[in-house]
Amino acid sequence: MTNESTGGAGSHSGGPNRGPRPPRREYGGAGGGGGKDRFVRRRVCQFCVDKMVDIDYKDVARLRRFLSDRGKIEPRRKTGNCAKHQRALTVALKRARQIALLPYTAEHIRFMQR
Repeated sequence: MTNESTGGAGSHSGGPNRGPRPPRREYGGAGGGGGKDRFVRRRVCQFCVDKMVDIDYKDVARLRRFLSDRGKIEPRRKTGNCAKHQRALTVALKRARQIALLPYTAEHIRFMQR
């Protein structure tokens, strides 16, 4: 049996008259999703740069930078925090929310639901 009849590697499942598949493009171009050909600078953890041992939940000005405009905690890939400080930041943000130093949601969203 051949590859065409068994549907093996290198053949389309469209029928016996179709040839082998064209080669795949290596890098993303027009219409492609890759993005492998451009260099994106890795963000550094601001808490490691400042050599902070612990994150204070009362430091509202610093904590507010890590909330989105809707009040959500920003992910590591966006802020550049290391895993250790992201966990500590999450705890500090939740504590600050608990004692009403920071909002749970954005103010404009709270008023829309009434």
